Amino acid sequence: MNSFRLRSLVAGSALVAFSAFYVGAASASATVRYQVSLAHPERHLFHVTMTVPQDSATATNQVRVAIAAWDALYEIKDFASRVRDVRASGAVAAAGPALSQVSLPASKLDKQTWGITIPALPHRGRVTSVQIEYQIFWNENSPFTSQLNSHHAFINPAEVLFYLPDRRTEDVRVEYQDMSASWQAAEELASSPGTAAPGTAAFVAANFDALADAPAELSHFDEFRFDQGAAHIRVVVDADTWERQQLEDGLRRIVYNDTAMMGETPFPEYLFLFHFGAFPLQGGMEHMNCTAIAGPSVAGSIPYAAHEFFHLWNVKRIRPQTLEPVDRSKELLTRALWFAEGVTSSYASYALVRSGLWSRHQFYFDLAEQFSELDSRPARHFQSAEESSLDTWFGVNDFYKEPPFSISYYNKGQILGVTLDLAVRDATSNTRSLDDVMRAMNDQFAHRGRFYNDRTDIEAAVEQVSGKDFHDFFARYVAGTDEIPVNQFLNLAGLQLIAGTTSRAGLGFWNVPAAEGLPVAAELEPGSPADMAGIHADDALLTLNDQPFPENLMLWLRGHSPGETVRVRVRRAGAEIDITFPLEEQTDRNYRIDELPDATSMQLKIREGMLHGTTN
Repeated sequence: MNSFRLRSLVAGSALVAFSAFYVGAASASATVRYQVSLAHPERHLFHVTMTVPQDSATATNQVRVAIAAWDALYEIKDFASRVRDVRASGAVAAAGPALSQVSLPASKLDKQTWGITIPALPHRGRVTSVQIEYQIFWNENSPFTSQLNSHHAFINPAEVLFYLPDRRTEDVRVEYQDMSASWQAAEELASSPGTAAPGTAAFVAANFDALADAPAELSHFDEFRFDQGAAHIRVVVDADTWERQQLEDGLRRIVYNDTAMMGETPFPEYLFLFHFGAFPLQGGMEHMNCTAIAGPSVAGSIPYAAHEFFHLWNVKRIRPQTLEPVDRSKELLTRALWFAEGVTSSYASYALVRSGLWSRHQFYFDLAEQFSELDSRPARHFQSAEESSLDTWFGVNDFYKEPPFSISYYNKGQILGVTLDLAVRDATSNTRSLDDVMRAMNDQFAHRGRFYNDRTDIEAAVEQVSGKDFHDFFARYVAGTDEIPVNQFLNLAGLQLIAGTTSRAGLGFWNVPAAEGLPVAAELEPGSPADMAGIHADDALLTLNDQPFPENLMLWLRGHSPGETVRVRVRRAGAEIDITFPLEEQTDRNYRIDELPDATSMQLKIREGMLHGTTN
């Protein structure tokens, strides 16, 4: 789901999310209905009315409704905290045709679940439907959240709408009401017939999970469509200024490259939702047949589009068993995000270079940056790609994103994708590639409605395609923390990783949160100026140069130079101490990738095959 951010943001995080994968669940004859009023955008409150039918098959003495604890990002966000004023009533079928309403008690069962009690109504008939009304506050501008203001409404449905935990397979209908007169609605769902009322738009879905996987944009947006072969593409843009030709050309190239490589267009229509401008959190979020992307400009958003579009296959259809069934009430644990997200990043960079949107040297530059990023993280020595996937839920804590504590499964997964591709090409004399692995998994799992086991099925697919044993590769570099012998793999394509160095300011320790709310000194470097001046590990860090100690220490250090004198106030054993020392000079390695001038014929074939998506 996802959940891709720019390299500079992804590098220190392990954030991703997904939407539900659903296969042919039978629907009840009745339909769960939502009415979402946008009447007061200045208050940022969605007013939601949910109507739950109660026929003979579904009638109970209590209806349970809930709202997701997380969506889009792998972070427990507890959307129930945004809900207010929950009320319920019931429609009563009397002896005659007339209907009456009865108020029903709504009580909270846990932090995200409510129970609506349906009393017995002797001699008055029965409750035929339950209506739940509530308001929910949203004003966050990103593809991972929701927002209502005078400019637009952007809705990730799982973050706004209650669902029935015990009845998720029933048909659903959502109607957006009280839209501004100039607004349109875009949502990759079927329109509901008979909804011509001014200021409304309605859509239907086979079940709640299908609805949750279809974000909605309601605004005065721009739109265009194009067909790329059998692919029908709809593009919705919310921006003041943007370059249509540049956007359409980039999307056409990406769509053509990916559908040609995978040999199919597994959707009736695909929707790109773009927001261009300055956003606090940029990136893209994948969905079953659409994506929502927020970026600075068309050029800055094309890499997001390349990543999100390949999610059509990898994670939305080629999907790990550990992400099924979807449960939005608690954490879902998987070891496969290095493949679902990281290898998707490999294919994003492949799509960009193979389609001509990048030169080969831009591809080399991006790949070299991935090596530099991984090398900058001491956590690579103890956290594997699988463990990074498993630990993604820690990403809500800022300190976890720092280099001593984690690697990014996006980053290492992208490297693993490229090295696997080169290894398969070498094992088969460039007659097969990772592209064949993706197609094989698409056939064996997506086309058959199956989900793969986290590592064993990926390893088996690689071995099936290559005809070679890859157990050692997966044990050492995927499940283990052995250093990847980068040049051993790059040399297969006549490429060489060249190391260089850069200098920057360093404090000599890291700041990590502590129970009392103050950061404390950790990872103190023996012999550093901070150590020599008297900083102790576990000192509570109060101020830096008379300002509150910065949460993002790396960002602060970028604005300062080695040798600059700093003053840190710490608290130790109840006493506050000022300690002055110079910032140290730290040396970081960085890399570039060069082509070997004496590459053999096979090395050139592997290189050109990787860059152009071809085999012998």
